[in-house]
Amino acid sequence: MRLLFVHSDHLEFEAREEAGPDDLAETEGVPMEGRMEECVTAFISVESADEADLDGVVANATDELRDVTGQLNTNRVVLYPYAHLSDDLASPDAAKSVVRDLESELEDGGYEVLRAPFGWYKSFEVACKGHPLSELSRHVSAHRDEGGAAGGAEGEGEDADREPSEWRMLWPDGSTEDAVTAKSEVSEDMRAFVESEVEGVTASPGEEPPHVELMREKSLAGYDELSDVGNLRWYPRGKLVRDSLREYVNDLVVDYGGMPVETPVMYDLGARAIDEHAGKFGERQYRFESGDRRMMLRFAACFGQFSIMRDMHIAESDLPLRIYELSTYSFRREQKGEVTGLKRLRSFTMPDMHTATADMDGARRELLRQATLSLRTSDDLGLDYQPALRVTREFYDDNEAWVAEVVAELGKPSLVEIIPERHHYWSAKIDFAAIDGLGRPIENPTVQIDVESAERFDITYTDAEGSHNPPILHYSPSGGIERVIAALLEETATMDTPRLPTWLSPTQVRFVPVGEEHVEYCDGLVDDLASADIRADVDDRSETVGKRIARAETDWVPYYAVVGDREVDSGRLDVNVRADDTEIELTPEALRDRVREETAGLPRKRRYLPKHVSNHPSFTGR
Repeated sequence: MRLLFVHSDHLEFEAREEAGPDDLAETEGVPMEGRMEECVTAFISVESADEADLDGVVANATDELRDVTGQLNTNRVVLYPYAHLSDDLASPDAAKSVVRDLESELEDGGYEVLRAPFGWYKSFEVACKGHPLSELSRHVSAHRDEGGAAGGAEGEGEDADREPSEWRMLWPDGSTEDAVTAKSEVSEDMRAFVESEVEGVTASPGEEPPHVELMREKSLAGYDELSDVGNLRWYPRGKLVRDSLREYVNDLVVDYGGMPVETPVMYDLGARAIDEHAGKFGERQYRFESGDRRMMLRFAACFGQFSIMRDMHIAESDLPLRIYELSTYSFRREQKGEVTGLKRLRSFTMPDMHTATADMDGARRELLRQATLSLRTSDDLGLDYQPALRVTREFYDDNEAWVAEVVAELGKPSLVEIIPERHHYWSAKIDFAAIDGLGRPIENPTVQIDVESAERFDITYTDAEGSHNPPILHYSPSGGIERVIAALLEETATMDTPRLPTWLSPTQVRFVPVGEEHVEYCDGLVDDLASADIRADVDDRSETVGKRIARAETDWVPYYAVVGDREVDSGRLDVNVRADDTEIELTPEALRDRVREETAGLPRKRRYLPKHVSNHPSFTGR
């Protein structure tokens, strides 16, 4: 469906002449003339592809209308059938059904709706308000997928008419089996992955994944009604987790050899290479006019890094050349109904590295090394990633032994998708997915071999024989940072004692003084731990010890201790250890050493909230 929204001072129409056969034009249940003031006029073309799922396209169009009218602060809508937005129209019956159902959905939602009749030549007059949001266009499909935007190369559109893929399960020992047949032989998480990817089964459809409530309950992140849906605000606890993950990925990639850069967030669609590459990602982009230029907001750091590579003089000795950016602002205009907590966002943080290699041998070596590095993030984060290796048929036939080598190196059963023909810019890629509490995949790390972009962006390297276009790998070692947090929270939903890894816990150690006279001693313990880069605080509130212990449990503090006269006099603490739900006696020095050992080699951010819990404000209550 194609939609053109016009924020109107008024829209007035009159049906003049039937546009086709007698059964084409609507004559009942719709006015032949009408006028509406202060409204959004929605010009609508229903397309042939919409006929595959009319209910789906109505649902998504309703979401778009709610989104636009919400931005414009009006609930008055004119629905105006307008065939001129597309040259691939649906049948008249389908189009009439869609427009009628759209009218019903909006009226049920409290909108005041004026619908112009279908199948008539109409005169109309519209007065456009003339502000930056007064004219907006949208392309709406019926598709409501669960994946996308996991890594720098997610979001390519799929064609329902394409020949289906072949799906295999490949084990590290080289044995293979049909993926669906193999479900009984793999883990519960891989089984869920197969059901989602291969069989198209949506586990627990319509349910909200556990992390959405947890992100609010734990004061990590929340929605902002003053912003666009899919853009979150972060509270101190959540920002610390997010910042720690960003630092972790930066260190990981730089240690690997990635050279950090920073590039623009918007690009000119008038540039052929930009327009062509953006087309590989489907319709879900923020596009806008800036003066006389058509611009878009980036969905990853591809454009900027390709531009840098294009302008470099790259010698063969420079390869592999790895350019990296933590794309703090990446954008993907998800359908409003698909935005889900931290899993599906319109604005997200994407670690993105591109590696130019001399040839396909070099590209295969890099893909294997980068995929293996992704599994290190799995260990550091405590997440069990399920791998999916996706290759074209041509690539698989030429590299079957190498595919088996990759799976052997990963050391776990892997889902293999063999795609009949290459429709994207990549010929091979690996995705890693965590499985949420409802059995649905959250795709995170990804690495791909891009065989198109070097030529498209005029990227070359020089050797003794001349200039060549290098294969380029797209790599996100973690996937979107927000999705990592979603996966971590989903993991807690399956734990007997939910917790985050100690290095990511906003408070790592908490002291609960029995009385006011013990607060000063606790303050000294906190200061000593802070000097060792450990985040500690003191619950000095005038609540019972039991209630303050319950708060430490609610805050998922990895280590906490009650401090009274005995602890002050002896210099020994009875420390509750959340990871195994035990209590052990430790000196403050031993506690410090234990936390330091547990967080060795990982980011150690300073505390983002005050030392005293009594000074911690409530960010999620009013």
